[in-house]
Amino acid sequence: MEKEVTIYDLAELLKISPATVSRGLQDHPAISKKTKKRIFDLAEQIGYRTNRFARNLRSRQSHTLGVIVQRLDSNFISTVIAGMEDTAASYGYRLIICQSSEQAQKEKANATALLESRVDGLMASLAFDTEDLSHFDAFLQKKIPLIFFDRVMEHQGCTRVQIDNRKAAYDATRHMLEQGCRHIVHVTAPLKQNVYVERLEGYKQALAEAGLPFSQDDVLIGNLRQEDGRNAAAAILQMDPLPDGIFFTNDNCAAACVVALKAAGVRIPEDIAVVGFNNDPVSTVVEPNLTTIDYPGYEMGTVAARNLIQHLSGDGSIAATNTILLHSALVVRGSSLRKKGEEPQKKL
Repeated sequence: MEKEVTIYDLAELLKISPATVSRGLQDHPAISKKTKKRIFDLAEQIGYRTNRFARNLRSRQSHTLGVIVQRLDSNFISTVIAGMEDTAASYGYRLIICQSSEQAQKEKANATALLESRVDGLMASLAFDTEDLSHFDAFLQKKIPLIFFDRVMEHQGCTRVQIDNRKAAYDATRHMLEQGCRHIVHVTAPLKQNVYVERLEGYKQALAEAGLPFSQDDVLIGNLRQEDGRNAAAAILQMDPLPDGIFFTNDNCAAACVVALKAAGVRIPEDIAVVGFNNDPVSTVVEPNLTTIDYPGYEMGTVAARNLIQHLSGDGSIAATNTILLHSALVVRGSSLRKKGEEPQKKL
C-alpha cells in the first residue's frame, strides 16, 4: 500500500520543523503567511491529508454528533435531520447518521459504532421494538450527553424532545366525532413506543368523552408503510358494518388506504372520513387532500441539536430539562369534512 504522507514528510521537504508545519496547517497566527502558503501548496501537491482522528484524541473532542433514526426514507425523519444538520453546522459540528431499520438489535449496533467513533453527543429516536435503553448506558457513563426525540423513553439525565401525542390524537379523533363519525377505526404501529401508546390514549379519551365504547377490534396494528395501508383497507372492507372514520398515525399509510378504499367504491369522506398524522407532502397529493396533524420535524431537529450543543458548551440549565414539548396542530382538509358547507383550513 502507498505510504500515507505525514507532517514529517512535509517538514523534511520544506526544511522546517514538524511543529511549524503543524501550526501552519492549523492557521496559527505565529506562522507567517508566506510559510503557510508554502506548507499548503506542498500539502496539496503531494496529497497530505489532515489526521482528524489523531487531533481528536489530543483534544478529546471530535466536533461530531451521532444520530440514530429508524428510517431514512421517512419524510418526517428527513426534515428532522435537516434541522439537526443546519443547526450543527452553524456551531461547527458534523453529523454521523445511522439507521436502525426499526430493529432494536441494529439500534444497539449503531450505538456501539457511534461510541467507538468518539461522537461528542448523541440524538436518538427509538426503533419499533426497543424495550430498554441499556445500550445507551455507556454514553452516560462517559458523560456523553444524550437526547431522545420523537420516539422516546424516560431515562435519568436525558432530555426528550417531542410533541403532546395524546392531545394531538385526541384533537384528531374529536374532529371526526364533530363531523358525525360514530365508529372510528385506529390504524397504528406496535404499541411499544410512547408515540403510539399516547396516540391510542388520546383516541380512547375522545371516544369516552363522546359516550362511545372502545373496542380492541377497531385497532389495526402494522408497520405504517404503504403496504400496511392497503392491508388496512382490506381489513376494513371486511367489517360489517363499515366504520365511518379512520384515524391513522402516519400519512403515507393513510394515503395508500384512501386509494385502496376508493378503488373498492368507498367514498371519502362521505362513507368513511380519514385523518392522518405528520403533514407529509403526500397529504396534499392524495385526493381528497388528507386531514392530518402538522408535526414540526425541522423544528424538532433544530431544538434537539441546539440543546445538545449548548450542553456540550457547558450550559448547566440543560441538565435540569427533562422534556421539551413542541407545538402540533390539526390541519383540516377534504378527507374528513363530512358536514356540508365547511371549508378546509387555508393555512399550513
